[in-house]
Amino acid sequence: SVSAIAYYIYSCANVNTFITCTGKVMAAKLGHWNKGLLATMTDPKEILHSDDDVVIIKDKYPKAKYHFLVLPRRQIKNLESVTKDDLDLLRHMQKHGEAIAEIADKDLQFRIGYHAVPSMSHLHMHVISQDFNSPCLKTKKHWNSFTTNYFIQSDTFIKNIEKSGHCKADVEEMNRLLKQELRCHVCHQVFNNIPLLKAHIVLHDVTKSAHIPRHS
Repeated sequence: SVSAIAYYIYSCANVNTFITCTGKVMAAKLGHWNKGLLATMTDPKEILHSDDDVVIIKDKYPKAKYHFLVLPRRQIKNLESVTKDDLDLLRHMQKHGEAIAEIADKDLQFRIGYHAVPSMSHLHMHVISQDFNSPCLKTKKHWNSFTTNYFIQSDTFIKNIEKSGHCKADVEEMNRLLKQELRCHVCHQVFNNIPLLKAHIVLHDVTKSAHIPRHS
């Protein structure tokens, strides 16, 4: 609902006190923790918006001030399970992602897309603001999963499905990307650790008026 989205946006204004980032949320009824999205998307308390085709929730461990997930109601395990039959759904998901980003903060830049090799089962699209201001962003893996080609932009993914009808990630290459050096996503300066990188990011303008290089 609009009220649920508004409450989340308000809560994010004080991100350091609103977010707790320790541990894993276990989906006991569904088994392994990587099935947790299936539990969350059926919990009315967690849903920010839904329609007949998609559900929007907030990421339980957000890696930025605003971090949403758009999930299809249709059972689609991952990117490799997507076919041309899902193109209308993918476009619908992107439309909703763009809409919630605009509601969250019309001035901030957002990235909308997918992890090439996601850790959670069930297809989900990330909508994440480019400030990366969150205590939950702690590791090189976290950072590189959103700022390298490990992150597939939604429109790029749609074009790939339109062209080839499928998506197959090079797992070895994706693992290499997660381990590469920490680079600022705006100026590409290299840092030795996450605290130094995060202290640097706040110096950059990440609003829509600024240029942030895009990964395709």
